[in-house]
Amino acid sequence: MKQFELKRKPAAIVLIAIAALGLGATTIFSTKSGAADEKRNTPKPALTVTTVLPSQTSLPIRLSANGNITAWQEALIGSEANGLRLTEVRANVGDTVRAGQVLAVFALESVQAEVAQGRASMAEAEANALDAAGNAEKARTLQASGALSEQQINQYMTAEKTAKARLEAARATLAVQQVRLKQTQLLAPDNGVISARTATVGAVVGAGTELFRMIRGGRLEWRAEVTSSELGRLSAGTAATVVAANGVALKGRVRMIAPTVDPQTRSALVYVDLPNPVGKLDAAQVPVKAGMFAKGEFDLGSSNALTIPQQSVVIRDGFSYVFALGAGNHVSQVKVQTGRRLGDRVEVISGLKPDAELVASGAGFLNDGDLVNKVAAQNPENTQKTEPNKATATAPTAQPAIK
Repeated sequence: MKQFELKRKPAAIVLIAIAALGLGATTIFSTKSGAADEKRNTPKPALTVTTVLPSQTSLPIRLSANGNITAWQEALIGSEANGLRLTEVRANVGDTVRAGQVLAVFALESVQAEVAQGRASMAEAEANALDAAGNAEKARTLQASGALSEQQINQYMTAEKTAKARLEAARATLAVQQVRLKQTQLLAPDNGVISARTATVGAVVGAGTELFRMIRGGRLEWRAEVTSSELGRLSAGTAATVVAANGVALKGRVRMIAPTVDPQTRSALVYVDLPNPVGKLDAAQVPVKAGMFAKGEFDLGSSNALTIPQQSVVIRDGFSYVFALGAGNHVSQVKVQTGRRLGDRVEVISGLKPDAELVASGAGFLNDGDLVNKVAAQNPENTQKTEPNKATATAPTAQPAIK
């Protein structure tokens, strides 16, 4: 009997140990399962972001306008002589010319012959005038003696006056022929750039026929179209920046404002003088040309404005939004009205508080009420120094979380 009891004791001990081990395992498994369930129920951040505060920035006030680049003044250069043949053309489109420079030459033969004829006629008139003057002088000396009648004396006096008149007429005719001789050379009336040419060697042109067209002084201007409601903000001397269609930017100033407004478009022309490169550059190297379309801005001063980084603004459904960080690192979508831009800064006109903490990067991946993980912003200077060749050196630090 005792032997049987001794055999049963080890078996009971083994059963008790197995039961204890099972209970412990069950307790451990339950604890781990509860921790896992709690971890699964905890919300995960949608994004890791950096934040920024709005700041007051001085922004320029500019008025935008469109217009055309045109010549300040165009000179039409035509022939003053009539019926002469062009023998030489010395200027072409794009040439920079000076006042008095010969642009074209006409045939000289016929005009030189007319000049020679005029000189001969004047010499004949001078001889006749001298003879008539001598006869009149003799008649005056014999007038008191009565050797000549009064009628004869008057005839000599009249002949003298007639000879003098013919001499003056011959001189005038010669002067006309000499002027016509000078007109066989077509001269530039002013400094400038040839913008058009119709002169052709061998052509016989009439008086007044246009042969060249020239931009006086090479001066160009921008004729901006400004609405009548904005004209009061501009005045003579206002600085302007003009960007031509080829991307060249020029600085200019308002010379004058048109005295009338177009009744159809309700806009007026504003004339802006552009820098004149003629004389410093060859005409072919002038960066802008007459006839180009250009857009520009008038500088109207500056003012303080509430600005935020451009990457903080999200465009959705045609409206601008930002995401403000609230309690518990939850973000709220806020509709704002934007205005001027300067570099990567955007003016906020309305809808934003000056002390609001905004998501600086990755806002485009967020929705209203999302939970985010806020981290400190990296120093862009240090990042660029350590990794200058990597695009991620200046890229946003926000990354969407993998759920």
